[in-house]
Amino acid sequence: MICDNENYYQLAAPCLARIGVPVNIAQSSESIAGIYSHHHGWLMRWLRAKLQCADHAADLAHDTFVRLLTAPPENRQSLREPRAYLTTVAQRLLIDHYRRLSLEQAWLETLAQQPELLMQSPEERLLVREALQRIDAMLDGLPPLVRSAFLLAHVDGLGYGEIARRLAVSERSIKRYMVQAFERCILLVL
Repeated sequence: MICDNENYYQLAAPCLARIGVPVNIAQSSESIAGIYSHHHGWLMRWLRAKLQCADHAADLAHDTFVRLLTAPPENRQSLREPRAYLTTVAQRLLIDHYRRLSLEQAWLETLAQQPELLMQSPEERLLVREALQRIDAMLDGLPPLVRSAFLLAHVDGLGYGEIARRLAVSERSIKRYMVQAFERCILLVL
């Protein structure tokens, strides 16, 4: 959407201020407005040619001008080649865009490779995450030796004798530690 440059910057200033971006419109709107009006169309065409998508090109052009708006005033005043600056910023944004797309694609491929039985619904993932958070809180409340004994038994599958050797304590102590951990688990369930 192309709009009146002055109105665009008058509307953009409060939005940017709300997210903590200092923009001095009085000092910078004319120079930025000029750069926008002279180079926005060119930047959109350049990005559209790179992305083959007008919507993504519009998003990246917008982000490019937001970067210009949020640049320190001394950098904006010394801007001699606006197209070179806009190209550099847009290229960096393109790299970030393609990096995100690559990451999303890798995630989707990983999900697609999971057998259907292993795939979890969003509700199941939430339940698992909540259970893990409760277990983490429970483990956090245990003394270090008790926590280690519990994890060695239930994660590594070790017997009490082996755990006692690893922690350099008696097997009787391991049994006491496990009772403490189980008591904590029961309190977690209640």
